[in-house]
Amino acid sequence: MPAREIKPKIFSVGAIDCDRRLFDELIPLPDGTSYNAYLLKGTDKTALLDSVDPTKESELINNLKELNITKIDYVISHHAEQDHSGTIPKILELYPQAKVVTNQRCKEMLQDLLLITDNKFIEIKDRETISLGDKTLEFILAPWVHWPETMLTYLKEDRILFTCDLFGSHLATNGLCVADEPLVYRSAKRYYAEIMMPFRPNIRKHLEKIKDLPIEMIAPSHGHIHQNPSFIINAYQDWVSDSVKNEVIIPYVSMHGSTRKMVDYFTDALSKRNIIAKPFNLTETDIGELAMALVDAATIVIGSPTVLVGAHPAAVYATYLANTLKPKTKFASIIGSYGWGGKTAEQITGMLTNLKVEVIEPVIIKGHPKEADFKALDRLADDILRKHKDNRITPGK
Repeated sequence: MPAREIKPKIFSVGAIDCDRRLFDELIPLPDGTSYNAYLLKGTDKTALLDSVDPTKESELINNLKELNITKIDYVISHHAEQDHSGTIPKILELYPQAKVVTNQRCKEMLQDLLLITDNKFIEIKDRETISLGDKTLEFILAPWVHWPETMLTYLKEDRILFTCDLFGSHLATNGLCVADEPLVYRSAKRYYAEIMMPFRPNIRKHLEKIKDLPIEMIAPSHGHIHQNPSFIINAYQDWVSDSVKNEVIIPYVSMHGSTRKMVDYFTDALSKRNIIAKPFNLTETDIGELAMALVDAATIVIGSPTVLVGAHPAAVYATYLANTLKPKTKFASIIGSYGWGGKTAEQITGMLTNLKVEVIEPVIIKGHPKEADFKALDRLADDILRKHKDNRITPGK
């Protein structure tokens, strides 16, 4: 991706990665990603905001050469994770006069991860500023978005908020700014679900912290630049709120068809009660799609057969994922079958320790579902309907 001017003397100098399909050896990237870095040329000083993943080092260096950058005074490091910081050592080698500007926690992590020496740092505190001459950078500490050392930078004169991972999306595209809001919304929601959702209370506080800033543009470190900041800020305010939708998420796995028959019947039972039901077959589901569904849903019901007296490993993983992502889900239950016995319901319930959910009585049956078992699934659907109504979670919300 070539260097491009965002505003006078403000440039995007990062790289896109169309081929990357897995992040942190964990998160699927169906649309690739980008590593955004920004160069600010002031009348007195020049600053580079973040770097790129080491695999894209040459692209960043070429962009700086293209702009004929012979001196960098400051490298602003918002976040120590290597997809943003990994090329900083090379920048310091090419521009030996440069200093890394960051907070104490990020400094310590960069020293641990990249072995940058102490004399290369300028340590800043919350709301401190640095002048580039005609441009002023204000630093805003935002811990646990999504690491403990994260910070943001506000460029006062141009009213640009550089947010690193916050408000980002994994979306490889040559487009610099948001042009297709529905596409970016979906990508940003997936990004939030997979990465940011566990830190929802912290993000809510940081949204409050920046609410009075006059922001004309948001420039994250993954995905598009937002020229309409309210689009992504409003989306985040919705996602981090306590408001849930009249939806039931059903991640399930079935070995011989019994649990699948239960899920099919249960899905129809919920639909008849005007509750949106979203089943996810865990043997086929993109886990990012499941994470996205968890952002809004009022209820999660995990479906599993019994394997060696416990839940199927795929159901265990889905439960672990939900517990780790900490969605704002209000209710949970379990459905499934067994052959001779087991403790599937107890196992799954015991894994939901991070969720503030009320567990509704599970439906665990023996063998193939029978008429009484289908009635039990109707009872569960009725229970969920009643819980949603009691909590004013109604169709359309």
